[in-house]
Amino acid sequence: MTEEFETDLPDTTEDQMRSDEERLLDELGIFGESRRRFLGQASGAAFSVLACQILAEQKALAFSETQAAQPDISLQNTVKVAFKVNGAEKSLDVDSRMTLLDALRERLGLTGSKKGCDHGQCGACTVIVNGRRVLSCLTLAAQCEGENVTTIEGLAKGSDLHPMQTSFIKHDGFQCGYCTPGQICSAVALMDEVKNGEMSLMTMNLRQKTQPIQLSDAEIRERMSGNLCRCGAYPNIVDAIREVHTGKPTDPLALGNSLRKEEIDATV
Repeated sequence: MTEEFETDLPDTTEDQMRSDEERLLDELGIFGESRRRFLGQASGAAFSVLACQILAEQKALAFSETQAAQPDISLQNTVKVAFKVNGAEKSLDVDSRMTLLDALRERLGLTGSKKGCDHGQCGACTVIVNGRRVLSCLTLAAQCEGENVTTIEGLAKGSDLHPMQTSFIKHDGFQCGYCTPGQICSAVALMDEVKNGEMSLMTMNLRQKTQPIQLSDAEIRERMSGNLCRCGAYPNIVDAIREVHTGKPTDPLALGNSLRKEEIDATV
């Protein structure tokens, strides 16, 4: 029965092996007579499937950031982009249509910036480019040539969190946390906008430009309106930003009534 089964198998010889099959047998320690016997007992098709599966698993386990930064052979319209990401010089060969968000996540392994709507409507992908907040899902990686990009991973200094990160934790400015990286990056850039005297729809006395602008809660909400939180942590996010802006610890319960009164007086 065994002899009949073996004679029905296709003639698989070492000459017919592909390089990946040969390498697999070498790694398994199958040489000489043992190799010929192994080939005689396994069909060529079944062996090819086994070889491809094992090699694919090996490649998946061997994946590293260095390999991620290497150009994909399937890329079209390839352009080279050299820029700074969180203070480190980076150079990538990317498809000219690749977004900054995909370059950060897929090529550099910086997965803190999240892909939410992918239409620039939710703000989860917000990063800071040259000190200004941008929606990385609507920004082409090729546009960032020579630019300085800061993501949520680059805000902390070692084990020391950025003041905005600390404030978000203190005030529970998040629940599920998916939108939080974009919220924090947006809030950090907001602080610079205020220092530069950049106005918003809620800025009072537009003709009397002052530096820096004093943020009311209404002003904070307006400036952060591009960052959505589906968990509804908005009040806590406002508290966190207010504390960083004023530089003073705040008790939302104690300040609640007075802040509301100031906002009402300002709109009358």
